[in-house]
Amino acid sequence: MKYRSIGSDPATRLEVSVLSLGAMLFGTLTEEKTAFAILDRYVEAGGTFVDTSDNYAFWQTGSVGGESETVLGNWRRSRGIGDEVVIATKLGAAPLAPGTGYVDNAEGLSAAAIRAAVAGSTARLGMERLDLLYAHIPDPSVELAETVRGFGALVNEGTVGLLGVSNHWAWQVERARALARAEGLPGYEVLQYQHSYLRHRTDLPSQLSPDGELGTADGNLLSMVRAERDLTLVAYSPLLGGGYVRADKPLGPGHDHGSAPARLAALRDVAAAAGATVNQVVLAWMIGAQVPAIPLVGASSVAQLDESLAAVDLELTVDQRERLDAA
Repeated sequence: MKYRSIGSDPATRLEVSVLSLGAMLFGTLTEEKTAFAILDRYVEAGGTFVDTSDNYAFWQTGSVGGESETVLGNWRRSRGIGDEVVIATKLGAAPLAPGTGYVDNAEGLSAAAIRAAVAGSTARLGMERLDLLYAHIPDPSVELAETVRGFGALVNEGTVGLLGVSNHWAWQVERARALARAEGLPGYEVLQYQHSYLRHRTDLPSQLSPDGELGTADGNLLSMVRAERDLTLVAYSPLLGGGYVRADKPLGPGHDHGSAPARLAALRDVAAAAGATVNQVVLAWMIGAQVPAIPLVGASSVAQLDESLAAVDLELTVDQRERLDAA
């Protein structure tokens, strides 16, 4: 395994593995026994960065959200896991009532909602202090300053280590960081967005915004990460839900643009030359890119996880990277 630092303050900086494990479906589609086996294998391989959310996975039948955090808490207690594994969670998108969604009935990002959500997450995870906490989706009903102060207070109190943000427009991220700087508060340092070798279209309206796909790492966001050295990009859905390799998982309209065929051909060529799978090439490319990202991979089996773990040791040549970048 390889590792990198996230966070700029020595008091809260964390060392994490360059490959993160997503626990979204643990406790719903992935039963606890299988989830434990996946987590055990991840840690055995040197993995130290696990991701969840307080609303995972409310959309599954019979779920109300929080199941993933509960499974992680059970695993931590049963294995005696402490600070050696960094747990990241999110708040703001949990539905307020069963059977509703996050678009029209989310818990939101008010100061009171933040406090309540953190209390629930710490209890389910069995943690007195959350390692990394994200604002999951924007809350247009709350002033950004209230959210910034609410998150900053948690770090100053020692309840949270690092702060992150997901699925916000780049201008919202920068405005929140500017507000935090102006008030001497800790601000967002980790950005979690959908990002992969195939770039996602940003012009398609989404549930959260008529202006385009809100959670995609576009040029504005990537430029911010390149310029601001205290920022880390964590990339969710890096393998596009199997879309690179499975005929039954079409990429869909989000990847229906001119560069896709050429980049897919480049991926196949490099994979063949490297003796690796297409998925492994995607992950290796992201880890070592000019704007590096920490891929956040899901797994429903140990075998699936092992394929992703092998990508960490895949060293692409200069020529292979140039082939991929130029496509």
